[in-house]
Amino acid sequence: MAEEAILGFLEKNDEIRDSGEFAAERGIEHNEIVNVIKSLHGFRYVDAQDIKRETWVLTDEGETYATVGSPEVQLFLAIPQEGISKEELQKKLDPSLFKIGCAQAAKNKWVEMGKQLISRKVQHVDDKVKDLLLQIQQGLNIGSDEIKALKVRKLIIPQTWKGYSLKRGPNYAPKRKKVVTDLTRDNFQSGEWKELEFKEYNYSAKGAPLEGGNLHPLLKVRAQLKQIFLCMGFEEMPTNNFVESSFWNFDALFQPQQHPARDSHDTFFLETPSTTKILPEDYVQRVKHVHESGGYGSRGYAYDWKREEANKNLLRTHTTAVSSRMLYQLAQKPFAPKKYFSIDRVFRNEAVDRTHLAEFHQIEGLVCDRGLTLCDLIGILHDFFSRLGMTKLKFKPAYNPYTEPSMEIFSYHEGFKKWVEIGNSGMFRPEMLQPMGLPEDVQVIAWGLSLERPTMILYGIDNIRDLFGHKVFLGDNYEDGLISILN
Repeated sequence: MAEEAILGFLEKNDEIRDSGEFAAERGIEHNEIVNVIKSLHGFRYVDAQDIKRETWVLTDEGETYATVGSPEVQLFLAIPQEGISKEELQKKLDPSLFKIGCAQAAKNKWVEMGKQLISRKVQHVDDKVKDLLLQIQQGLNIGSDEIKALKVRKLIIPQTWKGYSLKRGPNYAPKRKKVVTDLTRDNFQSGEWKELEFKEYNYSAKGAPLEGGNLHPLLKVRAQLKQIFLCMGFEEMPTNNFVESSFWNFDALFQPQQHPARDSHDTFFLETPSTTKILPEDYVQRVKHVHESGGYGSRGYAYDWKREEANKNLLRTHTTAVSSRMLYQLAQKPFAPKKYFSIDRVFRNEAVDRTHLAEFHQIEGLVCDRGLTLCDLIGILHDFFSRLGMTKLKFKPAYNPYTEPSMEIFSYHEGFKKWVEIGNSGMFRPEMLQPMGLPEDVQVIAWGLSLERPTMILYGIDNIRDLFGHKVFLGDNYEDGLISILN
């Protein structure tokens, strides 16, 4: 009905100036007219131009006053000729209506607000507010001053009305032609195909989206980091032990047993099984000795090292526990230089906030060889981070129990216009390496960083909880790779 009305009107007229007026004159819903216009415009039967008008509609409060009258008139009518006390008048009216009515009636000088009585100052009033609201409901225009007054009282709000003006399009016809999309056997047999009009193919239309999953942003960044390590000749360490003993997590790294990181505030200890029963005894004794008495040029920590403390099981607090196992295994064979890396989860008993979680991923790389120096560490760090797009690096001395010297790594963030800490590094101490059985002239350089931080920078995420929660973006916006992290 709406399509016939539009095409039929345009057959005898040049244009439809206003779709809203056209719909009202023919008793058709405007939404129905709009849907038909969009379809006809798409097939170029008509050319449509947008029309936008700002109109005013009543709020819920305005709708109420348009029905029962304004608060000031209701209050005026509730006052008898002889007057009434404030308490009695309050009983007749709703509290909010009483408050608004008193203010507006006094402003209009309709009532006298005496100490004892509230009385009328005039005998008759017109409800102009109700009349104006009814006019707006009917779509009539009112003056700007009246609009402003009603708007201040929050009785009306603006609303944008959208419609169309129409003219005949290049494919106009009084009746829409039926187009077909498929040829059938019957079309050929009857010869109907000669008269048929076929719908054009839209070769630029996108196909239906595939119902498939996407890689998580962390997995994407992890895959590229892994590829960088492999291209640099590194070998991946096995990281399937989420549960470690305190020995491999702390003691083997020359981290003293009274170190704050071992407290329950930082470490998740296991209840069952609470301790490990398998440790290399000869190596344990060498670690015990270097903690208590030192060696290899060190004085040690001069305390009573406790085996029961080393036996405690925990969720590993860093992947360096994996590195300590790998270096120990390397020391049991004739020495050969190695380059190892790992990327996996670690666990720390930290308060969760926008930048911290109780579990996160740690990236670790290490090089084990003879004659390594701090210059080698700085050089390999420049090589590694340049492959991530981080070319501006600087280093700051730091303290780690198991590395000396140690350095924090900073990179200049072009977006933030400041230096941002991106990792930690250092050379493993002899007190850690030589009890394992590695030769005295062998050094190990290592560095580590979190996986979450570069991922958050790359994807513009400022709350780490969004990286793991339901809000995480899983789209394919990864074409530029990690080269854009600091650009």
